[in-house]
Amino acid sequence: MDTAVRQLFERYERLFGQALGGEVDMAEVAALYASDFIAASPAGVRSGSNDEQLRQVMALGYAHYRDIGTRSMRIRGIRISSIDEHHCVAHVAWTATYARHDLAETAVDFEVHYLVQVLDGVGKVFGWVSGDEQALLKQRGIV
Repeated sequence: MDTAVRQLFERYERLFGQALGGEVDMAEVAALYASDFIAASPAGVRSGSNDEQLRQVMALGYAHYRDIGTRSMRIRGIRISSIDEHHCVAHVAWTATYARHDLAETAVDFEVHYLVQVLDGVGKVFGWVSGDEQALLKQRGIV
């Protein structure tokens, strides 16, 4: 399971970088996710399906990250808490780097907790829990 989860997030990080560069295959991004998922943050709890709407929302999200000056999204570390032989929580520590003409390079550390299912050696995200991203970015002067 450990290998499959680490490979999943290596792909996740690589695809995020491609998206920040404006060149990403949204079908490949969607392949990171299970057929259905749940997301929780201080903004609420939502569920969704891995469909065309997800691809559109993800594309808009990547455009927003580019607009606010996101230059990179790098994994600092991954800690895996096994639930059973097919499921775990991957605690992923990220560092996002932002820079714009009006913003000196700024690094922001945060963590997201992903629910991952591994079937046939392939990991897919079926949920995540995150903190208040907008409050953190506002606090750091990014938005």
